Amino acid sequence: QVQLVESGGGLVQAGGSLRLSCAASESIFSIIAMGWYRQAPGKQRELVATITSGGTTNYADSVKGRFAISRDNAKNTVYLQMNSLKPEDTARYYCNSPIPTLRGSWGQGTQVTVSS
Repeated sequence: QVQLVESGGGLVQAGGSLRLSCAASESIFSIIAMGWYRQAPGKQRELVATITSGGTTNYADSVKGRFAISRDNAKNTVYLQMNSLKPEDTARYYCNSPIPTLRGSWGQGTQVTVSS
């Protein structure tokens, strides 16, 4: 299974920006769709952005126009640029494939905290 390591989270004021990174352990990453998920305390994990191997993106309505997912297949890395952050974006962010049969082990995630 693909091992995933997320980084780039932190504490930011509302309206600020962060860029998350997700490094995958295997090159298979470059040929599968990937996504960013988030989970806030007491809530279910939700999928916020996806990107296909060819670069087609899709976003949850809650982040559309503010977040941008991208990937560098040569580096086995996927990114999430988060702009105009809101307190409701506060959550632990994870990356993984949105295709259940292709998912790797869930990483530790990276915490994003947005203060008002």
